[in-house]
Amino acid sequence: MIPRSLFALVLTASLHASPATPAVVRDPQIEKIVAEISPANIEATIRKLVSFKTRHTLSDTTSPDTGIGAARNWIKSELERASRESGGRLVVEFDAFHQPPVLPRLPAGADIVNVVATLPGTQTGAAARVYVISGHYDSRSLGTQDTDTLAPGANDDGSGTAAVMELARVMSKYQFDATIVFMTVAAEEQGLQGAGHWARTAKEKGVNVAAMFTNDIVGNTLHEDGTRDRSHVRLFAEGVPVPVSPARELPEEVLAQMRTGGENDFSTRQLARLIQTIGARYVPQMPVKIIYRRDRYLRGGDHSPFLDAGFAAVRFTEPFEVYARQHENVRVENGIQYGDLPEFVDFAYIADVARVDAAALAELANAPATPHGVELETVKLENDTTMRWEPSTEPDLAGYRIVWRDTTAAQWEHALDVPKEETRHTIKGISKDNVIFGLEAVDTAGHASPAVYPKPRRNS
Repeated sequence: MIPRSLFALVLTASLHASPATPAVVRDPQIEKIVAEISPANIEATIRKLVSFKTRHTLSDTTSPDTGIGAARNWIKSELERASRESGGRLVVEFDAFHQPPVLPRLPAGADIVNVVATLPGTQTGAAARVYVISGHYDSRSLGTQDTDTLAPGANDDGSGTAAVMELARVMSKYQFDATIVFMTVAAEEQGLQGAGHWARTAKEKGVNVAAMFTNDIVGNTLHEDGTRDRSHVRLFAEGVPVPVSPARELPEEVLAQMRTGGENDFSTRQLARLIQTIGARYVPQMPVKIIYRRDRYLRGGDHSPFLDAGFAAVRFTEPFEVYARQHENVRVENGIQYGDLPEFVDFAYIADVARVDAAALAELANAPATPHGVELETVKLENDTTMRWEPSTEPDLAGYRIVWRDTTAAQWEHALDVPKEETRHTIKGISKDNVIFGLEAVDTAGHASPAVYPKPRRNS
């Protein structure tokens, strides 16, 4: 924890600099979590998942050794073991439901089971704030209805499932203010059904899902030409929220933000900025490359139902995909090895991706919630900028951080800390006409929330 006196020193320095850059604070707990993530554990998990032969959503559910039923039972047992090793801190359960028919991939419907491990938050008020991380444990071969052919699914998505299970094992040993949900979902290959059910249920129940990450295809670093690329991980982040109503009309508050140049500053892009920043701080060997779109062309992932439900959600994916190893039958054809086999998976790379996940999740789950009622005063013509906001209520709140950047810049460039007693602040000599502003909430340990884009306020 950072003593309050240290935050005061940072604040004093900030107020006497223009622009000010607050001190970068490294959390020893996050450093420990990052160090404990094991490539060997990830490899063992992937090889075990592959041993079930197929994890097709419609495959055998009664065999102890093959099929999706054996896979989900094993995943649940492993998460329960992690819970025991952490003193029972994880709540592990099946999230089972019946999915009615969905053409063309589920013509008869199916019983679908997600495996969910919840690490409850420990701070009053913050515990109801939820962060979700997922990988899908189902696999498939070439035929969408083929439940018998070998479908190893080592990378798609054994890699993401193994990362999530490793995060649950490591992070369950530690306490966080907010709640973290580690989720392995089924029926991704049948239309994102497992994640869709969880996201819709959360929306209906009013669960405060503050952010969602999915890890899907995060294990390949070998290009088709034989070269390796461990240079970065892609992070897909949607810009303007797309309504799912039949009319597809953007709400007025979305249009208002776009009219003031905030089309790149909705909650998912703010989440992506935080992940990139925290990843660089704790896992510098794994740069995060933000991709400004929901997902790849012709493909989809389990973050999409969360976006459709109105939650901030992003997708992690490797830099370069080899399609001969996705949704293919295992075979050699014209000298090319097809199929999603473990020998093509880079376990150390997955571990670094998981470390980025872990650092960002830990930062989010210990930071205050994003500030509310953030506004930018547009009362008169002036070259200064005044922002105001509602006070945050976290007991460990230290203050707020005003951030800004050029309108064409991707990442925040400048910052100014203000004390928690302030809910209105003027930045002298910086015109709101020329830059994009945001506001973060900061706790006494230096954890910062994602930024919030301010709405224009016409009256004083």
